[in-house]
Amino acid sequence: MIGWISALVVVALIAVGAIAYAQLQGNVTTAPLRSDPSSEPLATGDLNILLLGSDTRALASGGYGDDDGSQRSDAMVVAHISSDNTRIDAVQLPRDTLTDLPACEDTGRGSFDGGFGMLNSALEYGPACSVAAVEQLTGLTIDHFVQIDFEGFIGIVDAMGGIDVCLPQALTDGHAQLDLPAGAQSIDGTQALALARTRHALAEESDVARLGHQQMVLSAIVQKATKTDVLVRPDRLYAFLDAATSSMTVDPGLGALTDLAGLAARVANVPMSSVTFLTMPTTEAPQDRNRVVPTADADVIFRALLDDVPVVLTTDEVEEDATVRTAPVRILNGAGVAGLASRVSEDATGYGYTVSGLANADAADLTVITAADTPDAQQTAQALASELGLAVTVQTGDVEGVQLLLGADYTELTSQPRATPPPSRPVDAVNRSADTDLCTA
Repeated sequence: MIGWISALVVVALIAVGAIAYAQLQGNVTTAPLRSDPSSEPLATGDLNILLLGSDTRALASGGYGDDDGSQRSDAMVVAHISSDNTRIDAVQLPRDTLTDLPACEDTGRGSFDGGFGMLNSALEYGPACSVAAVEQLTGLTIDHFVQIDFEGFIGIVDAMGGIDVCLPQALTDGHAQLDLPAGAQSIDGTQALALARTRHALAEESDVARLGHQQMVLSAIVQKATKTDVLVRPDRLYAFLDAATSSMTVDPGLGALTDLAGLAARVANVPMSSVTFLTMPTTEAPQDRNRVVPTADADVIFRALLDDVPVVLTTDEVEEDATVRTAPVRILNGAGVAGLASRVSEDATGYGYTVSGLANADAADLTVITAADTPDAQQTAQALASELGLAVTVQTGDVEGVQLLLGADYTELTSQPRATPPPSRPVDAVNRSADTDLCTA
């Protein structure tokens, strides 16, 4: 959503003039991306932007409960913009995800000692704490964040003249102030917020279940934001930008309209068909059946974003070699680094390989991949080397399946830039493209 908002800023810089520009610039609020500003990365190449929907009740209007001073992130989305500006993958992180939360220094809302808990609770200690928690969960580096509250979301949708949605059945939820009929319809900001928030109107009544509605709402916003009537009408354009900039809290790297314009230059040409919303795959948490934890498919998605390669979904029509990961892989630790075989096994399992065993081996200087003289073993070994980033030649030997011997050079090998990004195996995740007809999905 921030990408398409930013695209409109480019038009606004020309259309609204110096006075309006100053007004819009004065609207923007900033907060630290990290507790130590000197550690903030230089945002180049591919970008990861964390979108945070705050449930704070510190609002001008009533109807959303009493303000107790707390805030959590009801919605969390990691929007990945590829380095070649050809695609955007927006991954929703369920708020009920249980994870190890890192300690956070005080950036304005107190410090946090860290501990095991729900991902959405990190926002209580400020957006920098949410950034740290998401980075630890995903392994990604977050380059920017954008935070918005209930009123800001309502204001943005209303300034656009509402959005169009299509519901397969009527939805009623008194908790979320939702009452919508079935079918295609135009809704205002209050109704859009209720649709994105509702749980009790759904059979599952879960946080994960409502993420599908959030995908629909986000798609509708993207579709409406790119329509001509928003872009060419100065009154609607300025109202939209005024509502957007007034409601956002961003990191200093996005604190100037020129920064948003620079972001816009990257995303403006991304076709809606290449903007994909998908939900992080989860499973029931062992500690609490009402909470979730990421699955191996989630690891594959985050690895694809880290490597800046497309996320391949099981619904995609792609030709996949069914034998590429079928041979079992045995991992031997000859590097003398405690736990190295286990860590590499986790990486391999995340990519979809079957690890048949782990063992220590005699000290070895070189990392060696050996495969049996069969097509499936050879293909598995080649793919494993590529996905682990190992610039080694696969050897043929008398082994069962594939054997990976980790030598003393393993750390140096994997620290080198990869000649080609590794492929991503297909994953099963709830998803939709931003251009999907709202009445067909």
